Amino acid sequence: MRGRRGNPQPLIYDSTPKAFRARFALTPVALVACTLLHAETARAQAQEPLVLKPSTMLRDDISAPAREQLPTYISGQRISGRTDLETVVEGEGQLRRGATVIRADRLEHNQADDLAKASGNVRVNRAGDVFEGPLLELKVDSFEGFFEQPRYRFLRNDAYGQASRVDFIDDKRAIVRNATYTTCQRRPGPSWMPDWILRAASIRLDNEEEVGQADGAVLSFMGLPILPVPSLSFPLSDKRKSGLLPPTIGLDNRNGVELTLPYYWNIAPNRDATFFPALMTKRGVDLGGEFRYLEPDYQGTLRANYMPDDRLRRRDRWGYALQHSGVIGLSTPLGLNLNLNLNRVSDDNYWRDFSRSTGSLTQRLLASDGILAASPGNFSFTARALKWQTLQDVNSPIVPPYDRMPQLVGRHTRTDLAGGLESYVEADYTKFESNRVLTGQPNGQRAFTLAQLSRPWQTPGWFFTPRLQLHATQYQFDSPLLNGATSASRTVPTFSLDSGLVFERDASYFGRSFRQTLEPRAFYVYSPFRDQSRLPNYDSGRNDFNFATIYTENAFGGHDRISDNNLLTLGASTRLLDPDTGAEAARFGIAQRLRFKDQRVTLPGEAPVSERLSDLLIGASVNWTPEWSMDSTFQYNPKTRRSVRSTIGGRYSPGNYRVVSAAYRFQRGLSEQVDIGWQWPINDLWGDRGQNLGPGRGEGEGRWYSVGRMNVSLRDRRVVDSVVGLEYDAGCWLGRVVIERLQSSSTTSNKRILFQLEFVGFTRLGSNALQSLKDNIPRYQFLREQVVTPSRFSNYD
Repeated sequence: MRGRRGNPQPLIYDSTPKAFRARFALTPVALVACTLLHAETARAQAQEPLVLKPSTMLRDDISAPAREQLPTYISGQRISGRTDLETVVEGEGQLRRGATVIRADRLEHNQADDLAKASGNVRVNRAGDVFEGPLLELKVDSFEGFFEQPRYRFLRNDAYGQASRVDFIDDKRAIVRNATYTTCQRRPGPSWMPDWILRAASIRLDNEEEVGQADGAVLSFMGLPILPVPSLSFPLSDKRKSGLLPPTIGLDNRNGVELTLPYYWNIAPNRDATFFPALMTKRGVDLGGEFRYLEPDYQGTLRANYMPDDRLRRRDRWGYALQHSGVIGLSTPLGLNLNLNLNRVSDDNYWRDFSRSTGSLTQRLLASDGILAASPGNFSFTARALKWQTLQDVNSPIVPPYDRMPQLVGRHTRTDLAGGLESYVEADYTKFESNRVLTGQPNGQRAFTLAQLSRPWQTPGWFFTPRLQLHATQYQFDSPLLNGATSASRTVPTFSLDSGLVFERDASYFGRSFRQTLEPRAFYVYSPFRDQSRLPNYDSGRNDFNFATIYTENAFGGHDRISDNNLLTLGASTRLLDPDTGAEAARFGIAQRLRFKDQRVTLPGEAPVSERLSDLLIGASVNWTPEWSMDSTFQYNPKTRRSVRSTIGGRYSPGNYRVVSAAYRFQRGLSEQVDIGWQWPINDLWGDRGQNLGPGRGEGEGRWYSVGRMNVSLRDRRVVDSVVGLEYDAGCWLGRVVIERLQSSSTTSNKRILFQLEFVGFTRLGSNALQSLKDNIPRYQFLREQVVTPSRFSNYD
């Protein structure tokens, strides 16, 4: 059976019954009949709403049972064959079934064993992966066969190469013989060579596990072999897999040359572990590891390290950090929540010698905290055990905080009482323990109760909330106070009144329309004086002076000090809102306290507060355009006419990979610092403002990026912390050089140099410069972050 010559005419046969049928050109009479039938069908469908229906043909991954039901389409210039046996296509042959398309000058398909033979300009597209070459034999449905002298390109990472032969094991696995592999995009010219290329005797590709295995491999960069390995495993996507990770190399003033060889163990879909042994030329071997788990009821991370015989301190060093959160008895009405945060290290110098461990282990106060909580109905209960490890420094000693062994808390809230009343009750029992020699006060037990009753009135234009509170506290001490007492008690009532108005109007500034608000607020609080000077201070501290705390009843946090107050706080704010989206373009605020009598309750060593007018608090936040943002807060003393504390921060980000942020922080008599962070293409300096600043930029069109962050103390006239580096994006590879200096004490700092070479879509070599940039630079953007997995329809034949 032969079709007409000329434009290829498709043939269709059903793969299940193997019934062969051809589609020929329609006669004029048949064409008119079809047109009338189509018009009638369209009128009928116009009376019904359009309903979208799912189709297996549009899936990226078509299942095996679905493939068996799909028809096979064949087209070409000349078609011949025998029904239910074979089909031969000559000239622009094409066979299409599901996600598989085969094109060739000559194409044969045996229906009995589903075997396709193609020769001459053969091209196979399998779910976006493309193979081209002179000769192919392939079982279409099972995707078993071979391809001679193919060239190939993979969809997931846009990698390509060529080989002497490809053996297709099935639709997920293949073996490529005498293969090359690179992601460098070809450029015109006979002498072109990719910047990096992997050559291997064989490469096993497993798209189910999304991993490649190269045997007898050599990785070359700029024509030089840099990594000859007998066997090398590499990812085909971001899917997790067990195996050795690329080694990292760093240069550190404390560790010397540091070589880390990580190993990743993908235990299960919800569990994994990473081992990262490190060799430090100045100190020895550090054995580190991290274990992560994720279950329906709980999740957590355990990280630990052990260094035997650290030559820096002449002793064994170790540390661990465990974070766990979960629910006990999820199916029960009580539903207990368990949260653990456990941190411990071997010695006081750990925080400065292991400055790049987990953040919790690099501080001088390490908490081991366990919380068990439940919230049945309007009640909530918490049982807590908290123990601190204080890492002391003889040049800068720390007064250790109190352990809470244990702390029991119960709370009850009602918002539906008669008359619109709302109530809140909190009861707290805590046993405080610490080193009495360092704290200078006895350990003890404290029972605290807070009862609160309020009646809020709130409308869109105003609110008014009177509130009554009663604080009752009882102490028991393990040793007498200065007056000989072993117990003490305190009861303090508090009355507050919070009120405010909300006005709105339409406004226009700088040619832009806004909905502007004006929101004045008044807050009054009265608490009588109760002498608390002889009570120990276990957990109280003065609240920071800001817009969040200026409208609160107590000047202290914690429960050991309840401030005596007779003061009125007045403030106002105004906001500019986009009338269409409600987005806030700007906010300005001002607030000040008016004190009617002295505040006599203070922390130990502080003087009473006698100023009738507090410092003036002024704040502004502007997000006028998506590119610019600014935030500032000023604490101004009207008596001295000087700023007490100021914070000004701004950010400019006109596009991808372009961001500059700066902050100025000033606290009179204590500190004055400037913090600057940036990521910016240096090519902009000589006019190369390419629109595509990241992925996809062609090889040979490399761009340089300057990245960094610097924290400078203007008071001390020195750099506190600095991370400065360069990134080079060559299209198929990235280079990073970072110089890092982080303060470890008032007189010492840790310095290191990080080098990293990233072969896009393959691996990274060198030290982990990328992690340092992510940790230190605000809004740093990774040049190769793939957000969406490519679809086979993005490379559709």
